[in-house]
Amino acid sequence: MQRWLALGSALAGVRRGNLRPHARGVLGALGVTLDANTDLLRVPGGTGTLIVANHVSWLDIVAILAVDPVGFLAKREVRSWPVIGRLAQDCGTRFVARRELRELPAVVAGLADALRAGEPVVVFPEGTTWCGGEGGTFRRAAFQAAIDAGAPVRPVTFGYSQGGQPSTVAAFVGDDALLPSLNRVARARDLRIRLTAHPPLEPFGNRRELAARAQDAVRCTRVPAHA
Repeated sequence: MQRWLALGSALAGVRRGNLRPHARGVLGALGVTLDANTDLLRVPGGTGTLIVANHVSWLDIVAILAVDPVGFLAKREVRSWPVIGRLAQDCGTRFVARRELRELPAVVAGLADALRAGEPVVVFPEGTTWCGGEGGTFRRAAFQAAIDAGAPVRPVTFGYSQGGQPSTVAAFVGDDALLPSLNRVARARDLRIRLTAHPPLEPFGNRRELAARAQDAVRCTRVPAHA
């Protein structure tokens, strides 16, 4: 009960542009430790940054916001999620229908416009969460937006551990529902998130090449997780 009260307190007064302390409060309320190798994910310059990461859990979103209050490109279902939906909306997330391909050209164009306007945006190009192993192939559409906008790409790797060993307790895959996952995370002991930001990539070549370079960077520090 105390953790849920702390979680509510962490979300009190949330407003757009002031999300870092609230995201850190959510992690603290859940007893989760964040280890990050950077204080900022966006790349300074005239354009925004396309931030791309492997996707393990809804906690990925909270961890990113605890480091840098950036926007996201996310599936529409996230909007209705407790805790996460509120944070996602307040950071300016663009919600899209994951399976409606006819929306893709407009999504890519909108993402390119946001990057040209200087907005940093996070995309999970695997398209879904993965529990461990190699994960999924990076989809290329978002990388076309970076090329069109001349925006740098920041690869990010997430890893989860307990007691110094890789852990799947935070993995959010298959038929898992958010509330049971929240309870599982809240009960976990010594859960740590490792966020590794890699050097930015210039938007050279075509989208296939850029996606492959980003995928290689993300996986270079990725350790297969096990229970």
